Amino acid sequence: MAESTFGRRVVNDGKLCSRLRAGRNVTLETADRIRSFIDGQAQQPVDDSADKSAAVNRVKKTGSKKVSHVTDDRPFRFYDNRQKYLAFVNTCNEKWKVAERATQELTHIRPLPPALRLFDAGVGDGTVLGHLMRAMHRRFPTIPFFIVGKEVSLEDVRLTLEKLPDRFIEHPSSVIIVTNLYYAEAPWLMPNDVAKAAALNWIEMPLQGASAHEFGEQLRGIDKELVDGWQVKANEKTGNPMYVRPSVLVIFREDHRFLLDDVIPKRGQAAGGDYDLVLASQPWRSRMSADFKVKHVLAPLSKSLRPGGRLLTVQSSGDDPGLELVRRIWPDEDPFLVDRHELIKVLKEYLGRGAQNYNFNAGSDAKSLFRYQMHTLPTEIGDAIGTSTLFAAWNAAIYVGQIEDERLEPVVSSGDYLDATADILHKHNGIWFNDETFVVSRKRDT
Repeated sequence: MAESTFGRRVVNDGKLCSRLRAGRNVTLETADRIRSFIDGQAQQPVDDSADKSAAVNRVKKTGSKKVSHVTDDRPFRFYDNRQKYLAFVNTCNEKWKVAERATQELTHIRPLPPALRLFDAGVGDGTVLGHLMRAMHRRFPTIPFFIVGKEVSLEDVRLTLEKLPDRFIEHPSSVIIVTNLYYAEAPWLMPNDVAKAAALNWIEMPLQGASAHEFGEQLRGIDKELVDGWQVKANEKTGNPMYVRPSVLVIFREDHRFLLDDVIPKRGQAAGGDYDLVLASQPWRSRMSADFKVKHVLAPLSKSLRPGGRLLTVQSSGDDPGLELVRRIWPDEDPFLVDRHELIKVLKEYLGRGAQNYNFNAGSDAKSLFRYQMHTLPTEIGDAIGTSTLFAAWNAAIYVGQIEDERLEPVVSSGDYLDATADILHKHNGIWFNDETFVVSRKRDT
């Protein structure tokens, strides 16, 4: 019998409890089997070992037909794996490199009253946004900021809020909005569905006081509202997380409410859109088709630009030691199927006549590609590499390559991956990865 799940006992299939706990890789068929078993136990409680064995056999019979893994037809969103994500962002400098690249776009924008408008299409842990806000303050110290960050992960929203108190001290005329809406909705802060729009969870949080410590205490105090507003469920077709209730969190300083009256969005009004800068860093699973990426991400983000606005997109491109390590284990692996040129081509086709209102800049490889690396000390790559370094390098490679857990289990059990990782680290004196970027800008005369 498995451990207790929501106060009920269910049959364990070997790894079921860990999958339930992680909230992923559980098919609808498996969920139905669990519910059927629980319903059966409610009618006839299992008290002795003989009845337990019979119950286990009944479930085995009902589940004898082949059950396909989520990765077969509903790809697991690799970027939602918290352990791998946190290990990656804390050992590699991709976040800082993305922020530095995004900062370069500030030289091209010309904000209009009443505010400079930024949309971050995937806030993550808030590192990129924090860096970018510092750069924005340096270039536009007196202009109010209207910043919207899309993030469906409750944990990432918490991490982002921890980085905001100092930003409100340096640039007090800021309105920062966090939302869990879809890409086609988030830029406008309004669900497309009428029923969902009526149920929109609008949270306005005016910060009291004048110190970062006071702001931090208030932001930590809204955890209950975050838990209620950022609940998710799995999409039955794709397995991707979806919001249970659309939520918008609006944060600003109370002592700047009068100054920001034209900037603070109002519930029920389409206050978004018309962005000066949109940043889309790793907003999709690499293996998804170009049509999917354009329809669900690039097209709506492009339409949210104001004249002169710019959309910067960042995605992994491969051809680096990280992919070389992955191919040591899976020789035919090719996770980066759609490059920037293909995405721009499909985006132009999708926009149709509207494409004439935009400029598309794929750039040369010298300008588009940038490299980031895993942090290592000069003495760490020697004759004997520490286990922690090996684990960090392996985790970074499979995270960027988006290798699903089901494929990792037999590899990790053999231990050969550690030898392959050590070989790559020695060969390249570390491990690094390539990202590529491209820009879509809306023409100023439209």
